[in-house]
Amino acid sequence: MNDSVLKFYEELAEDYHLIFVDWNQAISRQGEVLDKLIRSKFTTSSAHNISVLDCSCGIGTQAIGLAKYGYNVSATDISPASVKRAEKEAVSHGVHINFGVADFRTLDQDVSGVFDIVLSADNAIPHLMIDEDLNKAFQNIHTKLNHNGLLIVTIRDYDAMVKEKPTITQPNVLDEGKRIVFQVYDWAEDGKTYTVHQFIMHEINGEWKTKHNRTEYRAWLREEINNMLNVIGFTDVEWRFPEDTGYYQPIMTARKI
Repeated sequence: MNDSVLKFYEELAEDYHLIFVDWNQAISRQGEVLDKLIRSKFTTSSAHNISVLDCSCGIGTQAIGLAKYGYNVSATDISPASVKRAEKEAVSHGVHINFGVADFRTLDQDVSGVFDIVLSADNAIPHLMIDEDLNKAFQNIHTKLNHNGLLIVTIRDYDAMVKEKPTITQPNVLDEGKRIVFQVYDWAEDGKTYTVHQFIMHEINGEWKTKHNRTEYRAWLREEINNMLNVIGFTDVEWRFPEDTGYYQPIMTARKI
């Protein structure tokens, strides 16, 4: 993970909600989908009995959504600005979440206790660009899980993306044409990594302003992730896709044995 990742989220924290059509609606919808998935994996009838660590919480989209369903949520992120924003948003949504700043490669040192679930959503894991870092993150997640604990990861469908190598997303025109959001992708020659340029164009008081942020990702294939999880000691690795879950990204789950 290079310095662009922290810079990207530090600079984007204030405006991150503008990426969404309706961020509050996304909180509700993603919380609903994740709650349904979790309930299919646990026998307990009460979410209050299930502890969750969201280890890449950003400004709190999934953490707040799950806390609204009654889960015992802790949340960390590498970006102090994002965590500060998430703390404020949790208060405004009336939920209690234990927040902290942590890198998911050092969770064992940075976060106390163990959890029934460790979650990393919104394509955060692919910020880890090399095998060593991904292995380190999964090892640390493994130590933070209870026996038979569940890992949940959501990432882009890289098996499809490396074939197509898209260069731009469809611009999302919002707020009656006063906000336009899109991304430009610059792929490396080997097709394994790419730079994302995030653009938010916003009309404010008749004046258009453009915000540009950039960061880098590794296009991890499902087989690569599956093999690494199996070596570390995870089992029952499963992938679910948007057409089945209603979630906007593929969802991977795995158990700690």
